[in-house]
Amino acid sequence: MDALVDRFTDFLVVEKGLSLNTLEAYTRDLTRYLLFLKRKGVSNISDSDTVHILRYLIALHKEGLSARSRARQVVTLRGFYRFLNDEGILKANPALMIDIPKWLQNLPDFLQLDEVEKLLAAPDRKTPLGMRDSAMLELLYAAGLRVSELITIRSQAINIDAGFVKILGKGSKERIVPVGFTALKQIEEYLKTARGRLLKGRKSAYLFVNRSGNCLTRQGFWKLLKRYAAKVNIEKNVYPHTLRHSFATHLIERGADLRSVQTMLGHVDIATTQIYTHVARERLKEIHAKYHPRG
Repeated sequence: MDALVDRFTDFLVVEKGLSLNTLEAYTRDLTRYLLFLKRKGVSNISDSDTVHILRYLIALHKEGLSARSRARQVVTLRGFYRFLNDEGILKANPALMIDIPKWLQNLPDFLQLDEVEKLLAAPDRKTPLGMRDSAMLELLYAAGLRVSELITIRSQAINIDAGFVKILGKGSKERIVPVGFTALKQIEEYLKTARGRLLKGRKSAYLFVNRSGNCLTRQGFWKLLKRYAAKVNIEKNVYPHTLRHSFATHLIERGADLRSVQTMLGHVDIATTQIYTHVARERLKEIHAKYHPRG
């Protein structure tokens, strides 16, 4: 179970870009929970269920843990079990029915449009790697992909003529996402010139490849993304999910309906997508405060 915690924290660093303090808090929460399971005779995470989680939360209450601290534990456990379910380690998510208090749900970080444009222009497209990176960044933002979806896209999944990409998302659920002209043009140019130079005669089923002819790792893509963000002086903590959040926020801000955004993101529950309406409202408040004479 300790190895699973390590995999989960690695995921939080790469995909979520969490700070060291937050990671330490997650690790403490999970260590405490796993010790509780071991005391109850549960040595394999697949043997745990919703009842164990509820009993754990009751035990924390009896120990005098505050409501806020217990709520943070719920966030940790929901994230951990969701990760295990998405990775295929667990067939079901026993924490799915455990609600997170609304006051604890944070608004996602996203980039303003000018910041996105600077980031997308950062790679040096005169080199094969720069052309690849440019195409990847464009597609990540154009289709609102998860980083795991981006790095594992197969070559046949992109249809340049029709203007869409076929994505195999969480739980092996397939979705079709439209892709704009700019991203398609970058991908087409990468396919015609850079991909073959990177493969050097090797064959690969993946659309985006590294110098070895393999797909990039999540960690590898995260590192190059941070490098490009630093290159164009974006001070925010940019991670792959930031562009996914930006994709959804910018669509909602410009009038896209929630159901369409839900479909493109691959969210099972529209409640997950609704967070972006809050982001848009917060953005409108900022604009009003900045530009209204009595803001």
